[in-house]
Amino acid sequence: MNKQKFIDKFLLAFMILAVFKIIGIGAQLFHESFWSVVGTLAIFLVVAFIIMIVITALKDKEQNRNNSGRRGSGGGNFYLEASLFDRIRSKYEELAEKYIAENDYKKAAKVYMNLLQDNFRGAKTLEDGGFYNEAAAVYLKKLNNKSEAASCFEKAKQYKKAIDLYKELQQKEKVGDLYREINDIKNAHIYYQMVADDYTGNNQMVKASLVYSKKMEQPEEAQEILLKGWEEDKDAFNCLNNYFANVFDIGKLEKEIQKLYQKTPSYKKTTYLEAMKHEFKKDHKLQPVTRSIAYEIIAEKVGTRSEIINELKYFNPDDSVILKDISRFKTGRNKMLRN
Repeated sequence: MNKQKFIDKFLLAFMILAVFKIIGIGAQLFHESFWSVVGTLAIFLVVAFIIMIVITALKDKEQNRNNSGRRGSGGGNFYLEASLFDRIRSKYEELAEKYIAENDYKKAAKVYMNLLQDNFRGAKTLEDGGFYNEAAAVYLKKLNNKSEAASCFEKAKQYKKAIDLYKELQQKEKVGDLYREINDIKNAHIYYQMVADDYTGNNQMVKASLVYSKKMEQPEEAQEILLKGWEEDKDAFNCLNNYFANVFDIGKLEKEIQKLYQKTPSYKKTTYLEAMKHEFKKDHKLQPVTRSIAYEIIAEKVGTRSEIINELKYFNPDDSVILKDISRFKTGRNKMLRN
């Protein structure tokens, strides 16, 4: 079979397959009307015209090459076939980009899916064009991508469909969010509770507290979780810090600082000291109590941890004398150790 016959038969077969593929898949996927299928045929005619131009150019180029004797017949066929597919693919890309520029996202999606065999870009194009239900269908049926499909259903406000998919994906917090979106507070709290339980089971007490306070609007439960984390040494410092941050009344906060300190075991007092540095800066009304606690902790620990004396400067930021005292203490301590 010579090159001309091979090219002609290839072109005919390609066009026949393309017609059936575009009409059949396009109509089935998008459930379109007769006139929409006619529109798809128009796309095909444009593509067919592009193919004819590309093949004509390649045939001329190949003929010139053969006439010059620089390539053999076998290598020429391979080169022609490879170049043909590359050129056609490039033209399809240009066609899809043209439709996107014209805001005709459905036609662009058809080019990606039916001609370029790229279902993901087809779905993404539909999504970019705001055709969320159609995009979700492609993500789900063609790509088995439940996460992207759920996101598209959510954008389309098809919340029940999105909820079903997020349940399959075990995205409990997202399920809770969508139940809350449709004012199903009971089911929302059921799933938020699952999320909070998962966090506490993994010792992520701060995250659990945020679910209670921000999602479920239960600040008391949030504080209980933080207190539990502090007492059980589960991310203790962050739990304590967040616990104090959630007490907005300064008078009440002062009492909480004193009360928790009285219950703090010796091995956790340096952690408590770190928290006091934050509370000291929060409000001038808290400075006396936080400074007093800091002095007590420093005095208790300085015998075994001499470097803790440096913490005094955080509670006396404007006192230049305290810096000199710290320096004298460290100098004297070093002399004693050398002797």
